[in-house]
Amino acid sequence: MSVGELFNPRSIALVGATDKSGWSISTLANLRAHGFPGPVHLVNPRGGVVHGQAAYRSLTEIPERVDLAYVMVPTAAVLGVLREGAKLGIRCYVILTAGFGEAGEEGARLEAEIAAFATENGLTILGPNGNGYINAAAGVTPYGLPIPPPLLRGAVGVVLQSGALASSVLGFAQARNVGISLLTSMGNESVVTVTDVIGYLVDDPATRVIALFLESIRNPAEFSRVARRALEAGKPIVALKIGRSKLASHTAQAHTGALVGDDDVIDAALRQLGVIRVRSLEDLIITAGLLASSGPLPGRRIGVVTPSGGASEIIADRAEDEGLELPPFAPETVARLAEIVPAFGTVQNPLDVTGYVLIDRTLLGRALEAVTADPGIDLIMLLSEPPKVAPPDPAPVLATYAASAGRIASSPVPVVVVSNVLTDVTEFGRRVQAETGFPYVAGGIEHGLHAIGAAVRWSEQRERVLSRPAPLPRAVAPPEGASGVWAEHRAAALLASAGLPVVPSELARDESAAVAAAERFGCPVVLKAAAEGLGHKSDVGGVRLGLGGAEEVRQAYREIVAAVPSLDGVLVQPQRRGGIELLVGVVRDPAWGLTLAVGLGGVWVEVLRDTALRVLPVDAGEARTALTELRGAALLNGVRGSEPADLDAVADVVARVAAFAESLGDGLESLEINPLLVSGSRVEALDALITWR
Repeated sequence: MSVGELFNPRSIALVGATDKSGWSISTLANLRAHGFPGPVHLVNPRGGVVHGQAAYRSLTEIPERVDLAYVMVPTAAVLGVLREGAKLGIRCYVILTAGFGEAGEEGARLEAEIAAFATENGLTILGPNGNGYINAAAGVTPYGLPIPPPLLRGAVGVVLQSGALASSVLGFAQARNVGISLLTSMGNESVVTVTDVIGYLVDDPATRVIALFLESIRNPAEFSRVARRALEAGKPIVALKIGRSKLASHTAQAHTGALVGDDDVIDAALRQLGVIRVRSLEDLIITAGLLASSGPLPGRRIGVVTPSGGASEIIADRAEDEGLELPPFAPETVARLAEIVPAFGTVQNPLDVTGYVLIDRTLLGRALEAVTADPGIDLIMLLSEPPKVAPPDPAPVLATYAASAGRIASSPVPVVVVSNVLTDVTEFGRRVQAETGFPYVAGGIEHGLHAIGAAVRWSEQRERVLSRPAPLPRAVAPPEGASGVWAEHRAAALLASAGLPVVPSELARDESAAVAAAERFGCPVVLKAAAEGLGHKSDVGGVRLGLGGAEEVRQAYREIVAAVPSLDGVLVQPQRRGGIELLVGVVRDPAWGLTLAVGLGGVWVEVLRDTALRVLPVDAGEARTALTELRGAALLNGVRGSEPADLDAVADVVARVAAFAESLGDGLESLEINPLLVSGSRVEALDALITWR
């Protein structure tokens, strides 16, 4: 299968071309209007003239080579077209026709036949049930909906699991002056998948950023592989992944026939892979446009230059939301700005140069130049935008913007230009940008700061990921006889056998043995019911805490035996006090595999639901990062005189638990330590539970 040949044909046949179809009319018009240099052949079973051009009655009648067949015939006739084309050596197809897997059981059967035939004959098929693609970089536009002018060529590759939204995304990109390299409407992905197209874009020299609209991630392992390739190549992936709500999940399943995975796991996986997740189509395009223009951003310390005090306050609030810093300007910067900004202005970050810019057209540029020299600033946010209306004499406007563009280009730190609100870039504004080199403008403070924050986080994550090799997953056979639920006495023993820190315990099968164990540990002690398949012991009265002597131990033993039938015995453990209780769990996600959850443990895990997720494998560095993401992370740092946790020690144990879970093989369903007690550098599992598939 060659995706490169699919997107770069030298000749195209429109199969099923007819004057009665808007799809057919639009596809041919797009090819003619946007510079496709090769021949476009029309195929209609009746022959004659279609769209003012002579039509062939079949692919066989075409007297020259065809590289791509764009198929618009009825559903039942699609396979016949593929059979005819395969005999003629046509290897690439776009199938516009719907009525396949998205339409029910019979459609799914037909789609399976198409996929099998394609595999058997080495065919590359985009669709079915898709609009086609727009290869703007090469001027190849076999796309079934009208392409509004102008088609802006640029560095953003767009891949969408939606046909209806494709034109809206394209229109918004044009409105914000974001040029595309390739836009693809995937359809049902019977052969060519999203990951195939991402792989093509990673290697495509015309593409610097990849923007995705995803209803589902069908093959997480393959997606992870190409996302890692994109990260290594320095090509950011920005993704709008839907399916967070139950309704959206149901809608996506009905629309694509694909299952939508658990959103929390997907969110964690995307973060680990360096994929920027956004929440709107506007943010998808604006963030991709910014990254295509700026590339990686070097840090979180931002200097802001704006002609508006109100905008400064909005920016300060939103910067904090995005985790961005607005540090004070250095003394030398303040002194230089004091000579530039009017006396009624205030020199601080964010910098409001005041409305005096309407009188002194050089004020904003000179202030920008001063801030770019500040040693404590990583990047600049400049509030500006291209002009909207052309004046009678545009020369002064062009000169002003050319001067600004020069200052921005010569800045020692990146300058990101953001407009006040989200409006269209007009035809004159595009002209100004094209002729002066004025950079990309992120639309609106809200979207612009979100894009800056996303770009900074992507830059940091890329550095983290590439600084250490990806850990290799492990897979071996589970322990002999592993099945069902292993309660604490078996689960903890397995953890201890792997060298993981587990609280000492003894299994007592009568009162005297329990008392003897308590005397060896020293009171106070804890007694816990030990029984096969028993998960939450406290829910059934199977736990007694703080037992201070032999009689209390005997009484607790009797109570547990009475409360829990079919006991294997009672676990006796020394009572641990103080410290912070964490949960460390590994659960098998049906799509992404083993997934690590760390959070506040004990009863807090159910009350606060404060957890951070990672898809395995993870190392200690990633585990430490996960711990810092918790809302309760401050507890680990020590509060009100409590001893701070040794985060490196905790992260090391968490990573070892994760690696051990992987070593248990495909038979593991879940492994949970709750709580994992952390007191300074002492880290110890107090309870554990393992469930086998």
